[in-house]
Amino acid sequence: MALTPSLDLPRSAWLAVARWTGLVTLGSVIISALASTALLGVLAQGINGPGLAASIIMPILLGGPTMFYLSLGRQKLKHANAQLQVLASTDWLTGCLNRRAFTDQVTAALASTGGAMPPHGALLIIDADHFKTINDRYGHERGDEALQLIAAAIKRASRSGDIVGRLGGEEFGVFLARADAIETDAVAEHIRWSVAAIDFPPARPTRYP
Repeated sequence: MALTPSLDLPRSAWLAVARWTGLVTLGSVIISALASTALLGVLAQGINGPGLAASIIMPILLGGPTMFYLSLGRQKLKHANAQLQVLASTDWLTGCLNRRAFTDQVTAALASTGGAMPPHGALLIIDADHFKTINDRYGHERGDEALQLIAAAIKRASRSGDIVGRLGGEEFGVFLARADAIETDAVAEHIRWSVAAIDFPPARPTRYP
């Protein structure tokens, strides 16, 4: 999902933008005027050694910090947008793809087969049996811990490049790209054994009034 910066900013944000723009512009004008005066004074003597040095050094002193500041801001914005895209596509509890991102990536993977019928790949839907009893008996915090352990086991048992997502509740999906029936059965069995082998010692049951 692509994210773009919104222009619908609060009034205080626009005032901050205007203030910093004015200050930077004013500072640039002052520095430029002082630098131009000094540079023209040197160049008036002709392109001698000091004049040539000034013509090289002054653009570096003026343009270097400006370009550094602009490039730094651009990279910060790019990094922030990348982080927002990750947050928008990730399930906050398990670290798997959320339902929408999982569906989008599976759709894109199927489209990349070039219309081959049937599409190359397999879809596994994984549902943890009797999960509700953990929430009912030990509380939702222990239930969240169990979901994290299940998700980690599924990701470990999946192949590199497989698409793993949480579809909702205790239901997960795994898309196996370019997997035939034999490979699909092997991965599914590996996931089943990995989830079954989770060490989840019971805690004292939560008592509700």
